[in-house]
Amino acid sequence: MHTQRTLHRQTSCAGIGLHSGSKVTLSLKPAPANSGIRFRRSDLGGQEVPARISHVGGINHATGLSRDTVRVDTVEHLLAAFMSLGVDNAVVELNSPEVPIMDGSAAPFIYLIQEAGIKSLQAPRQYLKVLRPISVSRGNKRIALYPSDHFKVTYSIAFDHPMLRHQARTIRLSEEVFVEEIAPARTFGFLEEVEMMRQQGLALGGSLENAIVIGDTGVLNNALRFDDEFVRHKILDVIGDMALLGYPLIGHLVAHRGGHALHAEFAARVLEERDCWTLVETPLAPAAQAMPAGRAVPAVN
Repeated sequence: MHTQRTLHRQTSCAGIGLHSGSKVTLSLKPAPANSGIRFRRSDLGGQEVPARISHVGGINHATGLSRDTVRVDTVEHLLAAFMSLGVDNAVVELNSPEVPIMDGSAAPFIYLIQEAGIKSLQAPRQYLKVLRPISVSRGNKRIALYPSDHFKVTYSIAFDHPMLRHQARTIRLSEEVFVEEIAPARTFGFLEEVEMMRQQGLALGGSLENAIVIGDTGVLNNALRFDDEFVRHKILDVIGDMALLGYPLIGHLVAHRGGHALHAEFAARVLEERDCWTLVETPLAPAAQAMPAGRAVPAVN
């Protein structure tokens, strides 16, 4: 039996909100068993919102949570780090409605969690094990879960741009694979899209220091961290969004041209389809290394 885990001690950092451009102070704190991940707004008297799909409060180029008057945006990168390092319970305290973007990846959050340390709690961890396929399609966007003995993600993207005609990757998730292969992948956007977002009052904190910006002829940043950094970041995003299920997954997640809105809709559908899954206390199977891009995957119906 695998037990739930939390942080060993508190740790903090400061950064900038991607969309607000405001300075944010963030603290990660230990929490008791069965409390889950909870976001606490210190600037609102300590009001909290749980990291659950039922509290998704709008998708605008990032995943946001809300409950009553409390709102927290851009939660997906931190949630992906918690999920992949096996942290089930924690309090995320911040003095702003947005989690800091840091360098646009999950790597700084991995560092914070590892700095705090992780400890086991005296309560069993439950996994959501997929029993039969479930899928959602919206035009040319598709996402599905298939039965598997471990958590695996296949993602493919396609854009009308020379650099992003098509990228695909499959990983069998483990702590090591996530830390080395997925966490460093940064968020990305097209220069034209970024300029439009700023006119709408978004991406005010975005820069070449915290996002990959793609112009007409290529990447404006000095270099990519991976040749396929774009699809790796989409895997990072979907791991964070699926963390809102409240349980680690045992299944094969397959997505094509997805985004935060589709991820959130699908997570809600999964919880509704109770005959598609069961909760088990069986640990995940030993994970393998990341599989090469282009590997054949099941069709999403």
